[in-house]
Amino acid sequence: MHVAVLGGGYAGLLVTRKLEERLPPEDEVVLVDETGDHLVQHELHRAVRYPDIVEDISLPLTDLTERATVREATVTAVDTDGRTVELDDGTLDYDACVVALGSQTADHGIPGVEEHATPLKRLEHAARLRRKFLDVVETGGGTVAVAGAGLSGVQTAGEFAALAEQEGVRDAVEVVLVEQADTVAPSFPENFRAETRDALEAYGVRIETGTTITEVREDDVVTEGGSFRYDMLAWTGGVRGPDALDGIRRDVRADLRLADRTFVVGDAARIVDADGERVPASAQAAVRASPTVATNVARVLEAARNDKPVEHLEKWAFETPGWLISVGDDAVAQLGPQVLRGSAANVVKSSVGLTYLAEHGSLRNALRVLREELGDGRVIPEP
Repeated sequence: MHVAVLGGGYAGLLVTRKLEERLPPEDEVVLVDETGDHLVQHELHRAVRYPDIVEDISLPLTDLTERATVREATVTAVDTDGRTVELDDGTLDYDACVVALGSQTADHGIPGVEEHATPLKRLEHAARLRRKFLDVVETGGGTVAVAGAGLSGVQTAGEFAALAEQEGVRDAVEVVLVEQADTVAPSFPENFRAETRDALEAYGVRIETGTTITEVREDDVVTEGGSFRYDMLAWTGGVRGPDALDGIRRDVRADLRLADRTFVVGDAARIVDADGERVPASAQAAVRASPTVATNVARVLEAARNDKPVEHLEKWAFETPGWLISVGDDAVAQLGPQVLRGSAANVVKSSVGLTYLAEHGSLRNALRVLREELGDGRVIPEP
């Protein structure tokens, strides 16, 4: 049997590792990724301030898998009826497939976004944002704008504010966070939103909520209530599906099945779980759904081997212990009903990052990332 896993992000990597454990050795698992590296996405914003962190958050997929074949290619289309994947370098047939291609930044059809704004989805985006920020500093300062105040936007604004402080230009660089909703982190509980706003304001970030952007020009952002000038613009205003799925985040139920032998997981999907709840697009959800996908792939392949229908597919319900967000060197963590801020939240967030990297990368990478996050000269021994 031939299994294709499309995408080497959180969901794709973890599904692949589970399939390596569960499928018989004669089954072939091919992991397709356009870079061949696994990006620890929840640490990407750190690369704006600490460019050296890149080597520790971008890990070769060949080092993270056991027997899967890693194929470096771009997925251009998925034919679920014909069970084929179109790649930029050929075609891949499959008996079962997992689409884990993640999401793209959505511009919502707003004129000028693609031409004038920079998203934060890839390493090159982080490098570009850092260069643009330092250009603003070199020309005497100005306005650094971030559009979208979800988790990514909050963390990006926090990094800019911390970098301004680090460069000694806090008074010369104004960081503005713009959000269409009436609050930052609008998808989260009220106490989490309040602490997040306080953390941003403590860094001097100007928050403009209830502000709808209608156009982006070379030097100014047009909103329904007027316009404001900017010197650089980061765009984190929502997500859309991957190009291989026509830019659509596909709707799936709790078994995560897109078609007969095709599953979708992670940000590429809009999931309604076993409790009937809409699952947020997040790394946490992608990680937690992966075991269910691997189980269901194994079941459809076993049924196919025996020429029988699938009797039962596992259904997934999203349960979260809480949420974490960085705001520069500060952090906000929600654990159950309790919201932590500052050093306590930083301990929680660093622990999550350490655990992930130690499990899926290496302890050396994890300690290097922690050293960057501490940022205070503390010596942490290499393993």
